Amino acid sequence: MTGLKNFTLSCPIPIQQYPTVLLAHGGGGRLMHQLIEQMFLPIFGSPNDVQHDAAVLSISSHRIAFTTDSYVVRPLFFPGGDIGSLAVHGTVNDLAMAGARPLYLSVGFILEEGLPMETLWRVVQSIKQAADRANVKIVTGDTKVVDRGKGDGIFINTAGVGILEHNQRINPTSVQPGDIILLSGDIGRHGIAIMAVREGLEFETTIESDSAPLADLVGELLSANIEVHCLRDLTRGGLASALNEIASAANVAINIDEQKIPVREDVRGACELLGLDPLYIANEGRFIAFVPSSDAERALGVIKAYQEKMGDVKTACAIGQVREQPAKSVIVNSKIGVDHLLEMLSGEQLPRIC
Repeated sequence: MTGLKNFTLSCPIPIQQYPTVLLAHGGGGRLMHQLIEQMFLPIFGSPNDVQHDAAVLSISSHRIAFTTDSYVVRPLFFPGGDIGSLAVHGTVNDLAMAGARPLYLSVGFILEEGLPMETLWRVVQSIKQAADRANVKIVTGDTKVVDRGKGDGIFINTAGVGILEHNQRINPTSVQPGDIILLSGDIGRHGIAIMAVREGLEFETTIESDSAPLADLVGELLSANIEVHCLRDLTRGGLASALNEIASAANVAINIDEQKIPVREDVRGACELLGLDPLYIANEGRFIAFVPSSDAERALGVIKAYQEKMGDVKTACAIGQVREQPAKSVIVNSKIGVDHLLEMLSGEQLPRIC
């Protein structure tokens, strides 16, 4: 029984306050972090764990990155993507945020009885096309079927493995005061694209998700010998949650200028109409990079050159800087020139967007 000496029968989550799991526990905000930090990490983690998008492991003389993710997006198909391509992009992007070149994926399907085979075939084809575009191979998988009415069509679980071909330590603990924060492009499109289809909303233009693989762009930064301290993709909880996570993990203050954050006018208009803040809305093809000030201009040039090569709008920009104090905080200079704290939401403005 010696292996159970640290075992406790009491639940670390305040049962009186949260007797059941809420949607917010999976939303990328404060409640999800409470679940991870108070329940999962004490049981599964170790004191040296770095909370990042992928775990970096040493095997012989090689470093690999390993990640897993699950996808429950509703609806299954949306402008700019679907649950299949999203599953591939999200997984390879988590590997890329650790500085790894993605190599292999697993795909597990949980299917609901009664799902049309045509729908499944569309998703499978999309996974294949996205994997080919990201230059990764699907090497293993699993399929389960649940009773009609118990699965909402399709849920997908993935795992991914990539290799690190450099010596940099790209994670939140590498962030330093003085680092410049680069944003790879405009924000908010994925969440609004999902919301529009889900709620039957029509805007003057169709807002498409930004879902896309990011590994090639990260590879360009590393090939240019940019010193990269941290990368984080802006999925659940959006830019605001990502900044708060890194400020907390690095024990630093992050100052950003709201006027510099690119938001398309149609997305901004949709957010105002729906009462949403674009800083908290999920993205599936955007990331932030923390780099030394001496490398910031060159790094921004690499990102914009890549976007031009891919035919994308060059909206990458520097949005702020890291400071020492007040530690574990994110401070926004608003459009009217007033500083305020950018806090992490308890849950998520838009549930089940990935």
